[in-house]
Amino acid sequence: MSGRYKSGVQKKILLSFSLLLLVLALSTQVSSTVPDPATNMTVPHAVITVGVYVIDFKQFDIQEGTCEVDFYLHLESDTPVTINDIELMNGDIISADLTHSTPNDKFYRVHATVSTDLTLQNYPFDYETIRIEIEPKDLYENEAIFVIDTIKTGIDPSEKIDGWSFVNVSSKVDSQIFPGDGAAYSRAVFNFTMKREALSNVLKFFLPIFLIVLVSLFSLLMKVTSRLSLNSSMFLAAVLIHWRVVSEIPNLSYGVFLDIFMVITYATLIMVLISGILRIHFTDSGKITQAELVHRISIWFIPAFCLLNYLWLFYTLRTVTS
Repeated sequence: MSGRYKSGVQKKILLSFSLLLLVLALSTQVSSTVPDPATNMTVPHAVITVGVYVIDFKQFDIQEGTCEVDFYLHLESDTPVTINDIELMNGDIISADLTHSTPNDKFYRVHATVSTDLTLQNYPFDYETIRIEIEPKDLYENEAIFVIDTIKTGIDPSEKIDGWSFVNVSSKVDSQIFPGDGAAYSRAVFNFTMKREALSNVLKFFLPIFLIVLVSLFSLLMKVTSRLSLNSSMFLAAVLIHWRVVSEIPNLSYGVFLDIFMVITYATLIMVLISGILRIHFTDSGKITQAELVHRISIWFIPAFCLLNYLWLFYTLRTVTS
């Protein structure tokens, strides 16, 4: 009997051990199917089709890098969706009026303030891009993805910002990973690119500066002391025009096209002024030969310096923007 008893006990132990292994295997399989927000790919995507049609840009503030915008927002999904399910990543929604609604298809008239990264290196021949960036509020990329509605995305052809003209409209969907949880989010980005109008730049800034430089260069032909007062006046006028134009943009940590242009202008005007002082000094000292030498060098060198540097500067601008 003892052998049978031992055999029965062994069978019970083996059965219990087998049941334990089975429970562990099932629990491991169940835990492996629990969705991981950052890595799980088994959860079906909610596909949200999004379109942005801008009807008005207003109060584009280049000092702050902000712009108020009115646009129609179209949201369509295979699951119910509203504007409360998304957020504007680079701005604030001021108001949103529902104009069309079904459970899976919504149209909103949105008024918002958006911020943009300014690229002023080529100011005042710069191109700026106003962006509208949209993300789901709570859903990871493996739970919801955006698809651009190209038909319902664009800008009103009559829309215009004073001093600017729109040159391109583009859109894309990015995957944004935040460092906190390492999870990826789908982000729809709508870009509205515009360039500063050249005619306004020419009339307000470059025409007066070129006239100042031209008058200063022609003054090299003068051999009278009144030339110094003329050159000084031209220099001060250039400083005032530069100050007025630069005040339109924010303080930057880098130089812009306008700064380099004015460095060349100031160098030209200062050389003209110095050549006049030297000529008067040598003439008053009776050193006519040195005075004539300064005159001949000034007439050839200063205009050549000015012209070559201006040509180089505008050539580099054309190369960058082409």
